[in-house]
Amino acid sequence: MMHDPEKTIGNLIDKQSTAFIGSVDENGFPNVKAMLQPRKRDGIGVIWFSTNTSSMRVSQFNANNKACVYFYDKRFFRGAQLIGAMEVLTDAASKESIWRRGDTLYYKKGVTDPDYCVLRFTTQSGRYYANFSSQSFTISELISQ
Repeated sequence: MMHDPEKTIGNLIDKQSTAFIGSVDENGFPNVKAMLQPRKRDGIGVIWFSTNTSSMRVSQFNANNKACVYFYDKRFFRGAQLIGAMEVLTDAASKESIWRRGDTLYYKKGVTDPDYCVLRFTTQSGRYYANFSSQSFTISELISQ
């Protein structure tokens, strides 16, 4: 079992260049997409991504905010699935908070580009896999430790 889930999973997140996010489509089916690594995180409880406002995923999250995020370490064959809710943020403060130099490659009009938005994922629970063993947890359990 994990000694410190927040630290163990946080380190896993920080070392991955790709995250997989899951949404629910209009027919109730899961959809998964690879994303660039998170822009910022508050422990493992809140994670921010950047994306295009016009994307299918944003449309799905606006209709149904249920989501999951999966991080996978290929080298050590371990991973963490986080389950929770995804918010689509378009306010200036949120956009500026994760903006990076070079983002104009994706968002030509800069930080105010209407096709640039922030996805804020809030974790409710998760499952960590490593060494042929899985461990489930809730964020409330981690906070109370």
